[in-house]
Amino acid sequence: MKAIVDGQKCTVCGVCSDACPMGAIALRENQVEISDDCSLCGICVDTCEFGALSLPEVGHGPSEDLGSYRGVWVYAEWREGKVHGVSHELLSAGRILADKRGVELGAVLLGSGLDDQMAGELISYGAEVVYVVDAPELAHFTDERYSKCIVELVNRKRPEIVLAGATSMGRSFIPRVAAGLKTGLTADCTELDIGDEGHLLQTRPAFGGNIMATIICPNRRPQMATVRPKVMKPVRMDGRQGRIERVELPSRCFEARVEVLEVIAEQDQTAKLTEADVIVSGGRGLRSAENFHLIEELAGLMNGAVGASRGAVEEGWMAPSHQVGQTGRTVAPTLYVAVGISGAVQHLVGMQGSQVIVAVNKDASAPIFDVATYGVVADLFEFLPEFVKRIKRER
Repeated sequence: MKAIVDGQKCTVCGVCSDACPMGAIALRENQVEISDDCSLCGICVDTCEFGALSLPEVGHGPSEDLGSYRGVWVYAEWREGKVHGVSHELLSAGRILADKRGVELGAVLLGSGLDDQMAGELISYGAEVVYVVDAPELAHFTDERYSKCIVELVNRKRPEIVLAGATSMGRSFIPRVAAGLKTGLTADCTELDIGDEGHLLQTRPAFGGNIMATIICPNRRPQMATVRPKVMKPVRMDGRQGRIERVELPSRCFEARVEVLEVIAEQDQTAKLTEADVIVSGGRGLRSAENFHLIEELAGLMNGAVGASRGAVEEGWMAPSHQVGQTGRTVAPTLYVAVGISGAVQHLVGMQGSQVIVAVNKDASAPIFDVATYGVVADLFEFLPEFVKRIKRER
């Protein structure tokens, strides 16, 4: 489907063509043509002062009793005996959403050998109830088993909102959960709120980070979203009271066509941007992939991870897994060092939550200095080698 043009109203002025972020609108001699690249974003409709453009009507999907759904849930990601930090962030954000809706905040914990202390930690971050599914089949993550368990729990308890981290695990199986529940899912959100009508407002970057889109799911439940790590701030409140419910699920939930034979720990520590306390990132100012050894050496000395700007990744100097920014990883380390990065808004959005930001750039007017805690105006090829030497000498 694509936008519809009313030939009687259209003046072929070209405003819609200029506004289309997908380049899907072309001007012909006496008419406007819309290609299959149209994403139905509606920007052209908003910009046309003659009302010549409209979007096709779409169905609302099966109707159901939305009022029977109540509560906010957070999937507490558990890996090899530890709860991922994004779960704490989401519980703190979920607490705000639940309070606005006047409902209970729950956490869902799946795994094997789960103790009450682990569930109690989730309560300290805002959960009022923790649903624990403890089974040997859940010792290692598989899309099929984990998605079946969540779908079964949601069908039993009927929460109105389900949140999960936009981690490799969340991105892998949460879409299966949404498909199993026949509901919508907004991925990689950077902001969540409750609208005037009680809908979950799910904000995420769209069109390559050029606009921020706020999405709602008015006709299906639960409303589902995954949220990037380090976007929300975790707030721990020791002494909070809550309850733990251990849930037994039918055997069909643990059936799977795939078995995990072995788990091999990731060796490339530099790619773990979202978990790093120190990140050293390089941009186009490094001029080539070979010069990234300067970034890698400094990151190694500081026990940090290596990041990169979108420009450096597009040049092929670093893998996409290292990209920091609105269209890459959102990070908030204790220390973020930006080297040879000018500070485009897409990059700043992805790292401005860092506690201390150090920028190294020879251009004193670079936007990166507007958010930097400390700035070094210098040629990075002169500064970095001397800085590394100083660190080695003092150690």
